[in-house]
Formats: sequence, structure tokens, C-alpha cells
Amino acid sequence: MNRGYRSVDPSNGELIADTPASPPKDVTRALETAAATQQRWRTEPPTVRADRLRALSAALGDARDELAQLLVREIGKPVGQAQAEVDKCRALCDGYADQAEALLAPRRPLTGDLPARIRLRPTGVILGVMPWNFPYWQALRFAVPNLLLGNTCLIKPAPNAALATLALTAVADRAGLPPGALTALLVQESGVADVIAHPAVTGVSVTGSVAAGSAIAAMAGAAVKKVVLELGGSDPFIVLADADVPAAAAAAARSRLGNAGQSCVAAKRFLVERPVAEEFVTALTEQFAAQRVGHPADPDTTVGPLARADLRDRLHEQVRASVEAGAKIILGGAPAPGVGYYYPPTVLTDVPVTAPVWRDETFGPVAPVMVADTPQDLLRLADNDEFGLGASVWTASAAQADRFADALAVGMVFVNELVQSDWRLPFGGVRRSGIGRELASEGISEFANIQAHWYGRMRGNQAN
Repeated sequence: MNRGYRSVDPSNGELIADTPASPPKDVTRALETAAATQQRWRTEPPTVRADRLRALSAALGDARDELAQLLVREIGKPVGQAQAEVDKCRALCDGYADQAEALLAPRRPLTGDLPARIRLRPTGVILGVMPWNFPYWQALRFAVPNLLLGNTCLIKPAPNAALATLALTAVADRAGLPPGALTALLVQESGVADVIAHPAVTGVSVTGSVAAGSAIAAMAGAAVKKVVLELGGSDPFIVLADADVPAAAAAAARSRLGNAGQSCVAAKRFLVERPVAEEFVTALTEQFAAQRVGHPADPDTTVGPLARADLRDRLHEQVRASVEAGAKIILGGAPAPGVGYYYPPTVLTDVPVTAPVWRDETFGPVAPVMVADTPQDLLRLADNDEFGLGASVWTASAAQADRFADALAVGMVFVNELVQSDWRLPFGGVRRSGIGRELASEGISEFANIQAHWYGRMRGNQAN
């Protein structure tokens, strides 16, 4: 059976399109085209590759409304947030293009007395196994550094995001990227291992669940291929007694409710020092209650539906089981009636550490709040999970900020700001949040051949 890709409108549950998975012969052809293109693409001067990224940015701008409306229909993303995703992709393309010379310049050895240099060289075709929640940003977050390096990229979309991925690669074609440079690969799940094993594929980048990442990492390991895993998290949002509570509550709402809470770096566990706990819960509840839940095409909507019915049902089961374990519902707590996969902004307090909304990652607009007596208790609770992606710390003390940043076992710490991905900073986590980094200079190195050049005695110029 050829299991294809099924796009459903989350606002009403209606089928948009069934897109068949590619037959094996088409997958093979896509791999061969990507490999052949890479052999030519790698020889282009970095300035040419940078110009193609700038052209991609311009083409994204031209298609901004079209791309955003597709996210509204296929993912249920509010239109303003969908437009912002396209804009963020443009900044990524332009930023890497502007930094091409610095990113690809030869690096010096640790000491200056060696006749040597270190260069980043492309390796081949990179497979990206991508999620549905940010179909443009997460695909390009993986692809843009690799395209600049000289690799070519295949994007295997999530089963409910094929249309967005096809639209993105069509824009890349219009921008003048060579055929095979950025390709949507609608492969069946059972065919992923064969793609990874293909000789042209030199690495795999995965954004998704721990289970999916573990399975694909095993395939990559069997084929001796490099893998980068971004597997989500259960990010703590920590509010100390000296914090600006209104500012913290406003940021907490933005972090937890963006894309209806369906983000790996959304704040998911809220830890508050007791002296400001009541004030924070009140302010957070007011922020959540003020949100406009509605159709994602409405410009006034701030919280749209969840992307799929099973995601809504799983979220509600996590809330229900947490209430049975002792959590108290302050706001929300049940699916919205009527059509569509809507779940209202929900605030829970008195949450035990054994509750699913605390123990597991939640993908939806649910904020569990726990109160602690001391900063040390906050640290202990923050690290009381298996993830380690990001953390947001709110305090007026630089010393406290440094203490928490040094102590937290996470890949990213944002002080008095919500955790976010920015092309200028390395993105990734530790523990079960994954391995490797995306973005910044670290991201362009992940799938590079980091090649050392030693120059012995010779005529003419040596290493420079």
C-alpha cells in the first residue's frame, strides 16, 4: 500500500488534499539528481551560492501571502504568525548570504606557528526529516547553511505538511536554485532507511519526537552517516522573586501560546518563587484569558486550532490525567465545542511532578505552574525532567542570571526574554532534546568535511 500524505484543515476537519507518496523509481531519480547537482553546486564560488540565497529571500517575499495562507489552511497557524514565519526565513537567507565570506573563510590552527589551515568542505546530499509545526522555517533552518556550504538538500515532510513543503521547493525553483538543490522528497516511512543508505547521502537532520529521532539515528548509525537531532523539549520558564512579574507573564503567554503552543522551544513548565507566585498566576491567567481563539485566517486571532485531532485528544488526556493526579484548573481545561481542533488557553496550578503536563512534553496551549520556596528549589525542579533544550530565566540580578545559566542542563538560556531560534545563535539541546546544533557558524559545520591542510616546504605561497 502506498501510504501518502494527507492534508486536513484543522479549523473544520475537512480534507484539503491527499498527496501520494513517491514511488521508489521517483525517489531514486530525486537522489540521483540531487547528487549530480551537488557535484556542480560545490564548485560554484561562495559568492554565487550567496546570491542564490538572496534570490530565494526575494522569491519568498514575492510569495509571502501565498505561503502564509497555505500554513493557515494546512497547519491552522494564525495568519499573522504565518507571515512572520516567512519573514523569518527571509532574514535567515539574507543573513547567511551576508556572512558567507566569514563563514567559509579558512580557519587558523590553535597556534600560529603551524604552516596549516582548516577549511569547511561540502560532503554531499543531506536529508532533512522535518516536522509540521514550522514547515518553512525548520526546513530552511536546516537547508540554508548546507546550501551555502555546497551541499544539496532533500526535505522529507511530515505526513500532514506535504503541501507547504512542495510550495517551498517550488519557490526555490523560481528563485533560480538549480534543480536538485532543494527537493521535496515524499517518501514513504518505510523507505527512509533506503534513502539514508544511498551512497550520495552523507548526513541526516531530524526535527521531531524522541521516538522518531531515535529510530532515524539508528538507521544513520547503521549506514555510518552523520546525524543531527532536534527532538523538542519541556522548557522551564523560571520567575524569581525579584523579577518584573508583568513583563514575565506577558512573555510567558507569548511563548506558550504562539502557534497554539505547538513549538519545541515554547515555555512548557512555569516555576515561580513563592513571594511572587500569586501575582504571576493572576497576571498569567489574565494574559491567557485575553487571547482571541478563532479561525486562523482572521487577523485578530491569536490562538488557532491544534494541527490534528489526535494532537488535541492527546493534550486533553495529559490535562485530564494531571487533574486526577492533583492539579487544579484555573482556566480552560477542556476541548472547545464545535468543529475544528481547538483547545482553549489553559492554566493549571498545584501541579505534582508526576503529572503528565509536568513530566512529559505538552504540545498545546497549556501552562502548568509550580511554586518553589528558594532559588535552589527552582533549579532542582527545572532539571527534574529528561529534556534539555532551552530555559527562560526572569530576574533583576545579573549574579542570579549567571548562576542559573551555569547550572541549567540546557542548550540555550534566555534571561528576561522568551526562548527562540535566531539564525545568529546556535540552536539545539542536550539529553533527550537531541544532539548537534543548527544555525550560526556551528550549524554550517555539522555536515561539513572539516578538512585540515598542512603545507610542508615548497616553492611559492604557503597556507594563507
